[in-house]
Amino acid sequence: MVHDLVASRRFYGGLFGWEFDEGPSPLGAYVRALREGHPVAGLGEMAGEMAGGLRRVTAWLPYIATNDADATAALIRECGGTVAVGPLDVDQVGRLGIAADIGGAAFGIWEGGPRRSGRYHGVEGAVSWNELFAVETSGVGKFYERVFGYDVGPEPAQPPGSDFLTLRLGSRPVAGIRGAAGALPRDRGPHWLTYFSVVDLDDTLERVVALGGRRLTEPESSPFGVWARASDPEGAPFAVIVPTKPSGD
Repeated sequence: MVHDLVASRRFYGGLFGWEFDEGPSPLGAYVRALREGHPVAGLGEMAGEMAGGLRRVTAWLPYIATNDADATAALIRECGGTVAVGPLDVDQVGRLGIAADIGGAAFGIWEGGPRRSGRYHGVEGAVSWNELFAVETSGVGKFYERVFGYDVGPEPAQPPGSDFLTLRLGSRPVAGIRGAAGALPRDRGPHWLTYFSVVDLDDTLERVVALGGRRLTEPESSPFGVWARASDPEGAPFAVIVPTKPSGD
């Protein structure tokens, strides 16, 4: 969700090679981002300001699939989260809601399309990973386990003593939760961070700056690949990663 859709299209198109087409607009101006014809993300423009003249924070919002958006929304409330928008129908394409977990981190729920033949990972500009930065992992991990049925457990590849949990569907890891305690940014608090695949990390970070964004961290190595954090010209944080290839690839 952004304030200037035209400028954001220019930034992300230049950074990731995305093309755009008009998408369903239940909440205002909205475009789908495409890479090699595959939908990889969406950009929506926020209207105006909040009450009191407060400016809404620009951010990436991960959407979690559900077979029943209304039942999931009810379970979110039952488990201590909040539902801010919907669920509502989206131009006969699907049904969406926007919610927050027990720590206040926002996410979306999505019932329906778009559908494609398989997962689209590892290509530059595609979403590679989503990670929740929370105060601690235990309580919020139980929230996602109960609401979405994830298998939640520690990640063996993390350093000893790390407060980190992996969310899995069956044996497949789909997201992580990192306990950040006092390291959470004051202007965001608990939040989801989206990782985008890239081929060359240094070149990508140079393009971030050249296009008006910011480089927030130096490259770091992890079991999942070499990555760094950046932000777009409006300040929305995201990460770029050169993913580690699975054994056998």
